[in-house]
Amino acid sequence: MGSCFGVCQRSHLSSRNASRYSTKGGGRNEPLKKDKPKWKSEYPMTEGQLRSKRDEFWDTAPAFDGRKEIWDALKAAAVATECNDHELAQAIVDGASITLPHGSLMECYDELGNRYQLPAYCLAPPVNLVSECNDHNVSEHSELQEKEFQLKVRLSTGKDLRLSATMANSIRQLKKQLKNQEDIDTTHQRWFFSGKLLTDKTRLQDTKIQKDFVIQVIVSQPIVPN
Repeated sequence: MGSCFGVCQRSHLSSRNASRYSTKGGGRNEPLKKDKPKWKSEYPMTEGQLRSKRDEFWDTAPAFDGRKEIWDALKAAAVATECNDHELAQAIVDGASITLPHGSLMECYDELGNRYQLPAYCLAPPVNLVSECNDHNVSEHSELQEKEFQLKVRLSTGKDLRLSATMANSIRQLKKQLKNQEDIDTTHQRWFFSGKLLTDKTRLQDTKIQKDFVIQVIVSQPIVPN
């Protein structure tokens, strides 16, 4: 990154003077726009994951078409852009004789006509960026969902029992477990918690049930034909 700042120091051209450089993009050169690209990641991305993705790009960029010193200048300009130092970014672009047909680092050319393209993730974070703290909480929450515990169940027959469950389990899954354990058909079970009927699709995490709380199961007797 130091080399690109050296280029910048050697020649601080204005965007107006830089327009004299012709490019394969039609010869047009626009000043660097302040607007940053807005994009959404396919999955919620943490700051650490974004840094890794950027590092991977910049580590392999010199292997693409173009010159390494231009890639170095583009990296420095991208960092300055994200830091909202627009003047520095423009000076770096001008100093390296980089032309911007559309005023964006996403497509630019050097003075030899080589084309360079930067992905949006190198210029701005995604709109669905999550903090490392939130990522930790998500992981912690997932671990709690997968942690198995003994669920207390009280049958209307007067029998108390325990079922192995996780907070991610649905009532349908627990009904099947009760059927296997007590031979009570799932159609003859009605599950209640805090006076509310629990549907088959309800998950334990939705009930806000805590350790040592009891779920009540009303067992209906099958109708015996005469």
